[in-house]
Amino acid sequence: MKTLTFIKKKRLREEREVPFGGGNPMRKMEKGARHRNNTEKNHPGGSESEASPESGSGGGGVALKKEIGLVSACGIIVGNIIGSGIFVSPKGVLENAGSVGLALIVWIVTGLITAVGALCYAELGVTIPKSGGDYSYVKDIFGGLAGFLRLWIAVLVIYPTNQAVIALTFSNYVLQPLFPTCFPPESGLRLLAAICLLLLTWVNCASVRWATRVQDIFTAGKLLALALIIIMGIVQICKGEYFWLEPKNAFENFQEPDIGLIALAFLQGSFAYGGWNFLNYVTEELVDPYKNLPRAIFISIPLVTFVYVFANVAYVTAMSPQELLASNAVAVTFGEKLLGVMAWIMPISVALSTFGGVNGSLFTSSRLFFAGAREGHLPSMLAMIHVKRCTPIPALLFTCISTLLMLVTSDMYTLINYVGFINYLFYGVTIAGQIVLRWKKPDIPRPIKINLLFPIIYLLFWAFLLIFSLWSEPVVCGIGLAIMLTGVPVYFLGVYWQHKPKCFNNFIESLTLVSQKMCVVVYPKMEAGLGKEEINGDTEEQRRPIYQPTASKDKDSEQPQP
Repeated sequence: MKTLTFIKKKRLREEREVPFGGGNPMRKMEKGARHRNNTEKNHPGGSESEASPESGSGGGGVALKKEIGLVSACGIIVGNIIGSGIFVSPKGVLENAGSVGLALIVWIVTGLITAVGALCYAELGVTIPKSGGDYSYVKDIFGGLAGFLRLWIAVLVIYPTNQAVIALTFSNYVLQPLFPTCFPPESGLRLLAAICLLLLTWVNCASVRWATRVQDIFTAGKLLALALIIIMGIVQICKGEYFWLEPKNAFENFQEPDIGLIALAFLQGSFAYGGWNFLNYVTEELVDPYKNLPRAIFISIPLVTFVYVFANVAYVTAMSPQELLASNAVAVTFGEKLLGVMAWIMPISVALSTFGGVNGSLFTSSRLFFAGAREGHLPSMLAMIHVKRCTPIPALLFTCISTLLMLVTSDMYTLINYVGFINYLFYGVTIAGQIVLRWKKPDIPRPIKINLLFPIIYLLFWAFLLIFSLWSEPVVCGIGLAIMLTGVPVYFLGVYWQHKPKCFNNFIESLTLVSQKMCVVVYPKMEAGLGKEEINGDTEEQRRPIYQPTASKDKDSEQPQP
């Protein structure tokens, strides 16, 4: 135990000597892995020989495995974009567009803009090949505080609330057949949602391969369900049921045209494509990321755009705009009209879609928290992985617990409204960072280099929607900004302030050591060369870990105790 304590102290001292944002931000992870190898006999995780076959690093010590191929990468993007919305309530765009024809144009345009944004993220993803997505890019380009605020709003609200809502949607569609004449009890919905979260957290902790297989299967299931909807729509068109697709009827307004409502339709459409950037959160686990990251984006975004547009075309072949707007579950109503005794397929499809959505969100959000801990913006225990399974178990447990806490609150839907604006804000900040990076670091390697016209187009569209959001809902946007800014004092107290009380450092060290023993986790050995390029000129304080031992403690620990 004394040897382990000495190793822990020595590692903490080396963290301070090697800041995260500089020449090699992964050196801490490599040293952590070497320390683990030197003390493996005293560690509950077993010997190096036991871990190395699973490591996938090929050089001793455990590492994140590269097990996400092109198919699984497409599954992550498609599975996270297509949740329950296209089945349950695609009416937000139609309601604000005012006509079927304009609604379809909105779906197409927002799909194209999403593709432009995804191209920008593809360049960033291969230029800064680190997991963590826009958090990692914002931190490396704009500095520690900006990156921390992105992480803070994600940890505090965005992912816990989104995952809780998707899990509740899943439980609602599973339990609804058992309560045909009334709503399922609230306690039953939350209990089943919690079981769903716990089950999928266990799957993700057990194996990266299991998690990606679950994602692939459920993504294929939801695409098959949507293919059925599209095929039924084509059959309807062949029967002559295309009244609302004829130009004179498609552009017939059922409400007064209003530029504000049209802008809101584009905003709703943009939210429907949310999740297009999630593959960037797991860059380090991609097989050949320089090829598969852009390929997956090029395949997935056009596929989702096609599915969204033609699913909406299919809906209006069986329902009038008024019927569609009145329905609480559009796909279910569509199934009841056209599928007859097979109408049960639609609610099951929604349940399967949301189950896969929870899995994809858990998988990607845990990697975001893992990346944040590795950069020193969250407790270091979240940057550890299991010695044999090579999964970020502490980060997954943290994600699961925060989501379970959201399940017991009654205000999560309100929180989503408040922070949706902030989430969209950081999309634009990240893509603006691409332009800044071109100017500050024009010579760094860029395996993909797109024309600067693409980020400019995206930023113009983004600015239009952002300004409209501020104008139409200033209170909601202001509260969202206030929630984000609560991270500023947390950053300065938790990250920037280095000379914390000795008792606090001792507590954190003890908690980390206990967590390591309980979860059998260590710091991973990262890829050689990952993050070698220094992107930003952050101060040393901004790059340091979230806690540090005191100077006197470092001096005391220079000699190993017998």
